[in-house]
Amino acid sequence: MTRSTSLTPKGAATRARIVAAAADLVLARGVGRTSLDDIGAGTGTGKGQLFHYFPGGKGELVRALADFQYERVLDAQRPWLDTLDSWEAWERWRDSVLAHYGSQPHWGCPIGALASELAGRDPSHGAEVAAHMDRWRGYLRAGIERMRAAGALRDDT
Repeated sequence: MTRSTSLTPKGAATRARIVAAAADLVLARGVGRTSLDDIGAGTGTGKGQLFHYFPGGKGELVRALADFQYERVLDAQRPWLDTLDSWEAWERWRDSVLAHYGSQPHWGCPIGALASELAGRDPSHGAEVAAHMDRWRGYLRAGIERMRAAGALRDDT
């Protein structure tokens, strides 16, 4: 059982609140420039509470942030990402991506930002974040395959 699944509903809500607020702080500042003290101040929690929810420290929190940002990226692209089977669907997907990121205070993909920062620093984190990017690319590949199967793309595309 993981730490997040063994929590009470109130504990799970607190942990989720910490992750969401920390995700925005880390996206704005970067992992290396965001300390646990910064996260505590930004989330209204003390270090004791942070270590209660993330006993592995900042490394465990960063893994939770990668998972959170991955879901955030996918949610911003749904339902279009799940149904890329026509040029119109690809255009709706593109428009939703541009609208979402255009409305954000920090331009760019939060998964890409984490991947580029962590890849050279901590191979385990870099690999985990890269795996999220690979799963996202899988949605795009599946859309291309649906387009090929429908005859909308040449087989060598």
